[in-house]
Amino acid sequence: MRAPTLATEGMTKEFGAFTALSDVSITVPAGSFHALLGENGAGKSTLVKCIMGFHAPTRGRVLVDGAPVTIRNPREARALGIGMVYQHFTLVPSLTGAENMVIARADCPAVIDWRKERQDLAEFLNRMPFQVPLDRPVAELAAGEKQKLEILKLLYLNQRFLILDEPTSVLTPDEADEILGLLRQMTRDGAISVLMITHKFREVTAFADAVTVLRRGRLTGSGAVGDLSTDQMARLMIGDSEVRAPAARQPRAAGPTVLELAAVFAEDEAGQTVVNSLNLKVHEGEVLGIAGVSGNGQSALVEVLAGQRPMVDGRITIHGKPFEPTRRDFARFKVYGLPEEPLKNATAPRMTVAENIAFRSFDRPPMARLNWWLRPGPMRAKARELIQRYNVKTPSTEAPIDTLSGGNVQRAVLARELSDDVAVLIVANPCFGLDFASAADIRAQILEARNRGAAVLLISEDLDEILDLSDRVAVMSEGRITFTAPIGETDRATIGHAMAGHH
Repeated sequence: MRAPTLATEGMTKEFGAFTALSDVSITVPAGSFHALLGENGAGKSTLVKCIMGFHAPTRGRVLVDGAPVTIRNPREARALGIGMVYQHFTLVPSLTGAENMVIARADCPAVIDWRKERQDLAEFLNRMPFQVPLDRPVAELAAGEKQKLEILKLLYLNQRFLILDEPTSVLTPDEADEILGLLRQMTRDGAISVLMITHKFREVTAFADAVTVLRRGRLTGSGAVGDLSTDQMARLMIGDSEVRAPAARQPRAAGPTVLELAAVFAEDEAGQTVVNSLNLKVHEGEVLGIAGVSGNGQSALVEVLAGQRPMVDGRITIHGKPFEPTRRDFARFKVYGLPEEPLKNATAPRMTVAENIAFRSFDRPPMARLNWWLRPGPMRAKARELIQRYNVKTPSTEAPIDTLSGGNVQRAVLARELSDDVAVLIVANPCFGLDFASAADIRAQILEARNRGAAVLLISEDLDEILDLSDRVAVMSEGRITFTAPIGETDRATIGHAMAGHH
């Protein structure tokens, strides 16, 4: 089988009165690598779900090699050679790679002749540009091998039009570049066509031939990647929204050590070590970025610093004095933070925006009298001031905070955490799931805190974010810091190798 051409014509999807997709027409030529860009809610997922048969379009149609086709469910999409690699793995962890591939077949026999199947799989792998061990349980494979297996499974099922949904979100940079490079070569060989949903401009410019951009369910632009700058792509994504310019990184001499962790140990609920003799220092007026593949102890480290997970051993000091993650010490040492998923981890969702913004200071004047009598007037006045200063879009100070968008919840929490004098700022995956404009705004706020002299510990699985914001970078692997360097003395490849365990 050879690569097909796939097109949509006038694709429209309405959910009641809401139009998720409006008159979207795109063409992915045979043997091309096409990127699909757009903010959260732009219609990307709705479009590919219409192509895959998860949604029936209200209007419009899909064409394969120029002929209209009817796709009522994913089985019919698969029969046409259209397959999808999802953001999260769909493999059965306890089965081997071979077993996952064979049971995915529509014609999988009730009694499987494994000698014949293994011989057929070996011949299939010999025709593929990359290999994966098929005799090991999937649970034992690295993330990159699992992603390769997902792709091999589709090719084994004769899927020649591959839809990739954020395919590199769980991969190291090296794994991501290897897999996208292999797929690009297969498109150039004419074996497959690829449509990739991504938010990473670097992947678009490095691997895609063309790009289509959606905004609010409509197509806003498309073209050859070489004809569009990343700034133009961003403008097509966000329209006339005002993107906050990055804060200028003010040159600063190396300041004194503010936050220090020495031989910190922590365990998970099963008693397994998740933070293992971790040592690090963060200086005044610097951003120390901690990179690493998800699951290497970063979340546990944030929980230790927030007081949500006990520290088994070690010590934490601020300006050389012992620090305990209690409300008293947070106020005394001026430690603030933005944890991952702030609606879940840093707010009381049904309480108002004003109340959530007041969490740090509700028991101090002017918001409290005699340390316990709450005063709603000053609380709302302070909230109005911070809502305006931090551009929080909310109907009022009295709206429950869980009625706000993700970006505005982030802004409200940052308004609370940055409105006082900040000595230490601890930030975890601050822009995960946010739209482009909100992410730019949040990153600017973090850099401005650094410019004012805060010691910033940034923990992020987005390596581009680490490279953009950090003065120094450290890599966390298996609960330890395994690599550290000033940002000007390292590069993406070196950090990627360290994330993969090569150091």
